[in-house]
Amino acid sequence: MARFQAVAITGASSGIGAALARACAASGAVLHLAGRDAARLEAVAEACRARGAAAHTAVLDVRDAAAVKQWIAAGAATGGRLDLVVANAGISAGSSENGLAAPERTRAILETNVMGVANTVLPALRAMAAQAPGADGWRGRIGVVASIAAFVPAPGAASYCASKAAADTFAVASARGARAAGVLISSICPGYVQTPMTDRNRFPMPGLMDADRAAAIILRGMASGRTRIAFPWWMAAAARLTGLLPPRLTGRLLAASQDATDL
Repeated sequence: MARFQAVAITGASSGIGAALARACAASGAVLHLAGRDAARLEAVAEACRARGAAAHTAVLDVRDAAAVKQWIAAGAATGGRLDLVVANAGISAGSSENGLAAPERTRAILETNVMGVANTVLPALRAMAAQAPGADGWRGRIGVVASIAAFVPAPGAASYCASKAAADTFAVASARGARAAGVLISSICPGYVQTPMTDRNRFPMPGLMDADRAAAIILRGMASGRTRIAFPWWMAAAARLTGLLPPRLTGRLLAASQDATDL
């Protein structure tokens, strides 16, 4: 697996973010880890330091564009560059009450999962475009954690699915221009990954995998320069096909799992 020396990850206090941090931790690596839970974030940082990495933590809400921009700038200044930035922070919850959209939950999901991604990617892209190419010829890599939920309009999870669809589209559509500037952008679309969010689920989760395995798949995909990393492949294919069905039929198929929002 390719090693990234200077790494910044949002939502690094648990789940996929924490697994990515541990996977990147090695002697000489410098990790910038952001999250909203200081205690859990520090525990992840300590695990990374035990593997020989330097780990810096920041309690950060990705909805705060100015704070995220400052965090990215500080990370780039620490070692003179950032090799990898992963916009991983996101929230998941049902966004309806009695069949109607719940305004506060809807707003929180969209602001975190869409604007939080933009707040991370935009300054990272500019910082990387201004730095010299690395040994691999690229100025840096950016990962956007979306979800297989981006491909299906699940009832009861309208805001979550929409937010992940927006994140996926934003990453894929931005990839061509970024590549011309020497930066690789990847949309990351996992299926069910065992995290504190999915631990709440009380329904079957096909293809469930642990976060460390997911992190390994993500890092391999990013190292190879893939624009979209969707896994497991068969679940991604099924979700794509389901999303192509007429809306009424899709709604019927997904109604039984309308609370299955935590992909």
